[in-house]
Amino acid sequence: MGLQLAWNNEQQELPISDELIGTLEKLLEKAGQAEGVEDGEVALTFVDDKQIHELNKEYRGIDRPTDVLSFAMNEFTDEELDIVYDVEEDGELADLPEMLGDIIISVNRAKAQSEEYGHSLEREIGFLFVHGFLHLLGYDHQDKESEAEMMGKQEAVLAEVGLTR
Repeated sequence: MGLQLAWNNEQQELPISDELIGTLEKLLEKAGQAEGVEDGEVALTFVDDKQIHELNKEYRGIDRPTDVLSFAMNEFTDEELDIVYDVEEDGELADLPEMLGDIIISVNRAKAQSEEYGHSLEREIGFLFVHGFLHLLGYDHQDKESEAEMMGKQEAVLAEVGLTR
């Protein structure tokens, strides 16, 4: 089955090209391989600063825009099933990919940061996407050690697809 990317564009600042989506799919595959995640679905939404500001305020209590938000779906209770089934045309049950979570990227922030750091917008969006993916898997950067670990993982995956600085 493999890792799958479902994406949505809710902003007007940047056209989202098939090439960019192809790059993000490669990044998802490489990041998944590096982390031993073979199956699952990631939902990616491109938004503007106003939308991500509202989400950041509502869900994190932070009243400003940010570059990326991640919402993991892997927090099951004992009553919930870890496996979701779908009925195929022949009546057989088929596994659906596990929904790993949602990643929301502000294209305004990505554009500003790509200019600030002196690299391509594609690299910045790729960086934010891998960063968000690692958050979905439980990584965080609350201290220097965890930040260094996360940064190293991100840079390694980006380098595999040629998105270096």
